[in-house]
Amino acid sequence: MRVGTKSVLYGAHALYLHPIAVLVAYSRLYAIPGDPRLLLGILTHDVGYWGMDRVEGEGSENHVELGGRIMDRLCGQPWGDHVRRHSRSWCDLHGQRYSRLCVADKLAFVLTPAWLYLPMARASGELAQYMAATDGQTRDGKFTETERSLLQSGDAKLWLKGLKSYTRRWVEQHRNDCDQARDMKPDCVKKLAVRAATS
Repeated sequence: MRVGTKSVLYGAHALYLHPIAVLVAYSRLYAIPGDPRLLLGILTHDVGYWGMDRVEGEGSENHVELGGRIMDRLCGQPWGDHVRRHSRSWCDLHGQRYSRLCVADKLAFVLTPAWLYLPMARASGELAQYMAATDGQTRDGKFTETERSLLQSGDAKLWLKGLKSYTRRWVEQHRNDCDQARDMKPDCVKKLAVRAATS
């Protein structure tokens, strides 16, 4: 089974847990989402990891496309793009602004306790990919000296502590510098109602 599939089933992006963490994070950052389109986006944003060999590194940013296509179809392209823009890598590659979903997704990582995150990420095979990718990024100046030391320790608990420290700072820096979902057209609920009526 591929790492991305394991991630969605029982790893860091597990469909039964990660969307709940993102919902909690979104509520802490902004407000409890009342719009069903946003709730659907939270549920579908990482389903594209299914079938992927890698969850980190080259090509992994394309995981946003499946959730984006689902949202395009059900709620319109603005919502599909909102889901696509939850990935920092995807946004950087396409010159797009981060969505609030992106910031909430990163805070969800910070809020997930180590005793839960580490066994899930280790069991799915993600942890090794994440640690290797982070090791290559420690020279670019975005980490504090303490974070860099933790990330380069080779110890998963210390690595996680360092990455959470950096991610928490990133969330605070970007929480108000991203696009809001509420500015999108309210056509998703109507489309869902029509589909339900014709089924």
